[in-house]
Amino acid sequence: MHQSKRQRSSPCRQQNFKTSADVLFILLGAIMILAMHAGFAFLELGTVRRKNQINALVKILADFSVSTLAYFFVGYGIAYGVHFFSGAETLAQKSGYELTKFFFLLTFAAAIPAIVSGGIAERARFGPQLAATFLLVGFIYPIFEGIAWNHAYGIQDWLKASFGEEFHDFAGSVVVHAVGGWIGLAAVILLGARRGRYHKDGGISAHPPSSIPFLALGAWILVVGWFGFNVMSAQTLDKVSGLVAMNSLMAMVGGTLAALVVGKNDPGFVHNGPLAGLVAICAGSDLMHPLGALITGGVAGGMFVVMFTLTQNRWKIDDVLGVWPLHGLCGTWGGLAAGIFGSTALGGLGGIAFMSQLAGTLIGIAVALGGGILVYGVLKMTVGIRMEAEDEFNGADLTIHKISSSAERETLW
Repeated sequence: MHQSKRQRSSPCRQQNFKTSADVLFILLGAIMILAMHAGFAFLELGTVRRKNQINALVKILADFSVSTLAYFFVGYGIAYGVHFFSGAETLAQKSGYELTKFFFLLTFAAAIPAIVSGGIAERARFGPQLAATFLLVGFIYPIFEGIAWNHAYGIQDWLKASFGEEFHDFAGSVVVHAVGGWIGLAAVILLGARRGRYHKDGGISAHPPSSIPFLALGAWILVVGWFGFNVMSAQTLDKVSGLVAMNSLMAMVGGTLAALVVGKNDPGFVHNGPLAGLVAICAGSDLMHPLGALITGGVAGGMFVVMFTLTQNRWKIDDVLGVWPLHGLCGTWGGLAAGIFGSTALGGLGGIAFMSQLAGTLIGIAVALGGGILVYGVLKMTVGIRMEAEDEFNGADLTIHKISSSAERETLW
């Protein structure tokens, strides 16, 4: 009798252990992606001029906090139909796995304003940007997140019926990066270029990075955290795949080397190259052969250098960190690359259709552009989104935060 009772309880203990392991697994992923926000902050800090460094740090942290409230109260419910307004006893079920899953997916959602932040740096007003963050994370981003990851509005079913497979985005090349990058493009265009950046005679004033070491630090933090971003998108321990880790590594290397060559050893390009590769591999990291991942990353790294140069110098779109080329275009490429290199004909695992990838990616771009124009357009017409000329000249640090990154000028001896 005692042995029989022990045998009956064993499956229960195994289930409890699995649940606890899944909670720990996804919690570690959430923490790694949370650390990536420090990468966003230092990447921006190192790229902007010195008078805007403090603002870069404060903005990323404040945006994350606002994103948490927007996603908790509104966005997560739109995307997944889940809310957290029941008692703590209910929320703690399954070791609180659903709460930890929220934390994990929040770190993805909060990447949207972190991406946009780099494009609009040095001239955006602080308060209106926090309002934009709430609207983007609470209402715009969850629309496409629900479509791609929760079968909202029947679009995935339509794609499967039309092309044989659903739109596939394992870790967010399109859902997070392309959406963030295309929103960023809308924001940058509505905001306008930094004063003095482009001259009437066609000349361009260079605004070189204020700190290559900080830029590099930000890139490295992002690279390390990205393995949590990609690998832990499995969301449960039993679905973890070393293929995702290997493909992420190969795409990172491909992006770095392509940016090194195409960018002619420019350190800014070199440190954005791995990020371009990692952006592109997110969608198909669970499907591709590592050689396909290497090519995907290499194309992304070269694309970033070429398109950043065109955007800044020829088209005169003042996207400070190049968030549209890096996230918008490389994320778009990643959605399409999954449909190419994920196919069995090119060594992938299959179960993917290029036309579904194309359609899903275009839907993501449409949601992002439309949402970005709506949010920043309304804010521009109502409260304004641009700093005054004098405030921009003085810098966001002194204007908004009343202190500079080198406080000697504020110190009385």
